Amino acid sequence: MTTVGTFSTVLRPERVAELTRLVRSTTGQTRTVSTPLSGEPLAEIPSSSLDDVDAAFDAARGAQRTWSQTSLRERSQMMLRLHDLVLSHRDELLDLIQLESGKSRQHAFDEVAHLALTARYYARRLRRQLSPDRRSGVLPGLTRITVNRVPKGVVGIISPWNYPLTMAIADGLPALVAGNTVVHKPDSQSPLTALAGAELLRAAGFPADVWQVVSGPGNVVGTAIVEQADYICFTGSTATGTGIAKIAAERLVGYSLELGGKNPMIVLPGADVEKAAAGAVTACFSSAGQLCVSIERLYVHDSLYDAFRSAFVRRVSSLALGASLDWDVEIGSLISAGQLETVTKHVDDAVASGATVLVGGRARPDLGPYFYEPTVLEGVTPAAQCFEDETFGPLVSLYRYDSVEDVVELANAGEYGLNASIFGPVSLAREIAPRIKAGTVNINEGFAATFGSVDAPMGGMRTSGTGRRQGDEGIHRYTETQSVGVQRLLPVAGPAFVKPQIYARFLTFALRLLRRTPRA
Repeated sequence: MTTVGTFSTVLRPERVAELTRLVRSTTGQTRTVSTPLSGEPLAEIPSSSLDDVDAAFDAARGAQRTWSQTSLRERSQMMLRLHDLVLSHRDELLDLIQLESGKSRQHAFDEVAHLALTARYYARRLRRQLSPDRRSGVLPGLTRITVNRVPKGVVGIISPWNYPLTMAIADGLPALVAGNTVVHKPDSQSPLTALAGAELLRAAGFPADVWQVVSGPGNVVGTAIVEQADYICFTGSTATGTGIAKIAAERLVGYSLELGGKNPMIVLPGADVEKAAAGAVTACFSSAGQLCVSIERLYVHDSLYDAFRSAFVRRVSSLALGASLDWDVEIGSLISAGQLETVTKHVDDAVASGATVLVGGRARPDLGPYFYEPTVLEGVTPAAQCFEDETFGPLVSLYRYDSVEDVVELANAGEYGLNASIFGPVSLAREIAPRIKAGTVNINEGFAATFGSVDAPMGGMRTSGTGRRQGDEGIHRYTETQSVGVQRLLPVAGPAFVKPQIYARFLTFALRLLRRTPRA
């Protein structure tokens, strides 16, 4: 097992140099990236200037003109090579994800698997998703309509620290294979993982200039990207997302935003208590709760509440915490001192407002600087900050409810609408799901059923964001639809040698005739 104090030796200096060369930077300045597992420095990352961002866009725009002419077949082959490369480089990617995010190895593997799934999915669906589509013309037989999917141009990707591989590379893959190029700013706390992903893109055959990486503060480098990109993809806080939307609206460019969540899980009457408790552990504490779709509110029917509480607390109490790159640890570290402070504040505030800690409730500096125990609260009141505000950590609040009508109202409370989970009889859960204001609803699962099904769109409602990743929507967001009409024999407005009133009678007759045909 790797122990605290040895993480800095995992990355060889020459390997760090190979990765950091991919950052477009002429400043000569660097900043230190440290691992949250121990606080040790990992690497010096070059800082990009505004001139570097300009240069990245110039290179990307130049590359896009050629790249957009690359055949769909060639793009698909590159994606399949990337799929294989991701799996063959699994161990290094897992190390980097853990070192930069602090999460456990089993949760880091979710990212590797998701990226491989995404690459394979778009490789196999690309021709169907992007090939020209025939549509009905105004005059059947005389009008031919084709709808093309035209790339936006240069896409700006601003990715978060909590899923440093999949939210960086998987979000950008459909942009690339749709014919766009990318300027990417990974989060300042987790750039090495994103750089390793960019390196694999080149190894898979993608031209070097189609994926540009810049590095620096979000309010400087990130803003510069938003001010130049033809489309913006952002994952992060609702506050930052709102600011991005304002800039994009002024420029009349599109964007997709996955933002915050205060996600509910409902345990219905008739649910299997042990299965629901096991599912809740994964739903609440994957990546130490630092997951946009993580469950932070647990609503359990009165008839099952006591049994569920006992089973859930027992399972949470047995979770193995630790700073390790091995597979035996179940819960890793929080990302930073700021995140630890937020979790501590939410727990202390809830207790001061009358809540009870059923399990956890303590920082664990003996394990690492930012560790906090998985924590379950009961009796959280509306006066507590964590009642409505997103914690983004290993904290969940447990509540009773009486009826299905009540729990739907409780689940929909607040301003967010990202993810929800329902455990119980499938027929009842499916009936309830459309009434939940959330972009994804998982039945007898926390979040992985929708997150892992890359053919299914994923995104938020209300202040949890706009736009969708994955599925057809995940690639079509990076394209413009272009309708091309070809008219034969007669113009739609009628030939010049026919009087308007005569042509109007003809067209009236034709419209009445078309009304009677099923495909008119």
